[in-house]
Amino acid sequence: MTQSPTSRWSPWALHGDGRSVTPGDVVHPDERLSWPRTVGVGVQHVVAMFGATFTVPLITGFPPATTLFFSGLGTLLFLLITGNRLPSYLGSSFAFIAPVLAAKTDGGIGAALGGIVVAGAALALVGVVVQLAGARWIDALMPPVVTGAIVALIGLNLAPVAWDGGGSGTGFKAQPLIALITLVAILVTTVLFRGFLARLSILLGVVVGWVLAALLGQLDQTAVTTLKEAAWVGLPQFHTPSFSLRAVVLVIPVILVLIAENAGHVKAVAAMTGRNLDRDMGRAFLGDGVATVLAGSGGGSGTTTYAENIGVMAATRVYSTAAYWVAGFAAVLLGLCPKFGALILTVPAGVLGGATTALYGLIAVLGARIWIENRVDFHDPVNLMTAAVAVIVGAANYTLTAGDLSFNGIALGTAAALVVYHGMRLIAHLRGTTPTSRRGPEPEL
Repeated sequence: MTQSPTSRWSPWALHGDGRSVTPGDVVHPDERLSWPRTVGVGVQHVVAMFGATFTVPLITGFPPATTLFFSGLGTLLFLLITGNRLPSYLGSSFAFIAPVLAAKTDGGIGAALGGIVVAGAALALVGVVVQLAGARWIDALMPPVVTGAIVALIGLNLAPVAWDGGGSGTGFKAQPLIALITLVAILVTTVLFRGFLARLSILLGVVVGWVLAALLGQLDQTAVTTLKEAAWVGLPQFHTPSFSLRAVVLVIPVILVLIAENAGHVKAVAAMTGRNLDRDMGRAFLGDGVATVLAGSGGGSGTTTYAENIGVMAATRVYSTAAYWVAGFAAVLLGLCPKFGALILTVPAGVLGGATTALYGLIAVLGARIWIENRVDFHDPVNLMTAAVAVIVGAANYTLTAGDLSFNGIALGTAAALVVYHGMRLIAHLRGTTPTSRRGPEPEL
């Protein structure tokens, strides 16, 4: 294997002959295959992130082309800020969906964007602190039982949105037949195909649902007219953020999820490449934070590092950041095609209902996966109560109103996870009843 370059900004070293990867070997972030192959892998990354990245603006009502444009631009910024050492694509974060919908109810898209900007700035600040002080305090503040509970409650909190748009009359309920066919198509394609096509199950399911809706004459004719009139080349639709305390309070708890996602991404890449990347953890937070600020400043969705693209790297064993430069530039170019963005806006409510039924469920199950992979001990009553309380608060969308401020289930569930865990641990430590060495109480079924 060719030696990696030692200079931080040196060109990528060619891996072997540039044509293949030896079994058991990997292409490291500072290496690349031949450029045609690198472009091919980069395009795969675009396709892998595509379905999920577009789903978020479709649900929240943000301009899809604008979101795609800023996801590509954010990816390029992330690569610069992390010194070209962390391979990652920054797509739309699902954690923003519920708080953004709540913020839009009162203040419109401007207020929601303001909340995204502040959340991004807060994440960037966390990145600076982690880079200076180290990443161990993140693990102490948010152990796996807490991060798993937060991720799970976000998925469960979004369940009503999949059914009826959270009361708006859209979603699965609006077009049950189309929604059901979309969901079935997603499930079937997941197991019908092998390898890369199986990773496109959401996108393929949406295509099947869209075609069915078109054949049944259930596409929004206004959106179809807009598609016909849209130009092939042009700037995306930009929006300016506005700032309100309520919107900021609703959105800012999302940074806890972004911290967990970014930290998990860094650790996953480190494990797969055999390199210790803890020293770059702060840069990852900073890169995602800056990308989120940029997106919120122009009308795009908040960003996060994408697990879909980790799957592509695991399948190809190519971790070259060169492929992500290709993916970032490709996304920017697609964002500059108004007709492409108009096409996405024609996706009907029933298709979104079917797709989000699977996607929101996956978010909830991902929380459980975090518990399982980190071997969280639920015989410990502190862990048990932390997960139990936080998940119910989020799933039921507990709401607390204080004057003009309103806190929804995600914000309160996140706070509950942190307060219950650290509060119970502190009391148990002071009283000498720390229950880690014995079986705790279990609910009777």
